[in-house]
Amino acid sequence: MVLNAERAWSEAERLEVAAAIPAADDGDTPLAAQLTLDTKRRISLQGRRFDKPAQPRIMAVANQKGGVGKTTTAVNLAAALATGGLRVLLIDIDPQGNASTALGLAHHSGTPSIYETLIGEASLSEVVQPCREVAGLYGVPSTIDLAGSEIELVGLAGRETRLLTAIADYFQELAERGEPAFDYVLIDCAPSLGLLTVNAFAAANEVLLPIQCEYYALEGLGQLLKTVGLMQQHLNPTLEVSTIVLTMYDGRTNLARQVVDEVQTHFPNQVLRTRIPRSVRIAEAPSYGQSVITYDPSSTGALAYQEAARELSARRVAQVQVAA
Repeated sequence: MVLNAERAWSEAERLEVAAAIPAADDGDTPLAAQLTLDTKRRISLQGRRFDKPAQPRIMAVANQKGGVGKTTTAVNLAAALATGGLRVLLIDIDPQGNASTALGLAHHSGTPSIYETLIGEASLSEVVQPCREVAGLYGVPSTIDLAGSEIELVGLAGRETRLLTAIADYFQELAERGEPAFDYVLIDCAPSLGLLTVNAFAAANEVLLPIQCEYYALEGLGQLLKTVGLMQQHLNPTLEVSTIVLTMYDGRTNLARQVVDEVQTHFPNQVLRTRIPRSVRIAEAPSYGQSVITYDPSSTGALAYQEAARELSARRVAQVQVAA
């Protein structure tokens, strides 16, 4: 079959070409096996447009344990969803501001940011910035001013729901101006369960949980799930842990495979099949103010995040269809 490179491939064409590539076997080296997998992924993802959700999906990307790939996952999933034709807003509510750096957003001290929105000095529409590298992707930066905001929020009315109110007001503004709504809002939380994370949980419909494929992966997970349970009881009954992304995966180690098995045993319906590998390209991208999706779109890490984004969007659509 000859494919015309000037038009988008159909789903049937993608499947036919991907199926024609010989599968890796036990005699292949790990590099050869990875190249085969990447080739199949590249073909199946080429020109792919993701289905729009019926309602905006607002997802808090959270894990109280640091160093698990939380911000990396938030940034690259946001970029991957946007390159799939969706409108995506990433809100950086982590005082470290790493997501802002990775998206190339201005976030020096004094820049209008999520801090001003939370304390009531600016609306979200006044602090949103477009991402220069990805059409359809927008970000709300975090600045160093956010570091002391939890103390300030304690004395403010509606301290747990200020982000929820800001997002609702912003969506209302977009509707009044006749502008399209966002399909996804990803909130990059701080690696803690403080008032900023509570605001994210109050505003979100879903929690997306990145888990590192290493020994301490599940440590502290019980406390996070307990916090989600308390949010369901007192502030946000619709909140659910809908998605778990396994990060820093190295299939050559028994430990990584054991962690995967354990997580899948406990959360069979939440874990994405796609596993995010350790990748130099993923680590390098933020230093250039980019996600790995734009920094090196053909790399193993970029393809993994694109596939995870496709799976994330497709699974939710399927769940809605089943429920209906």
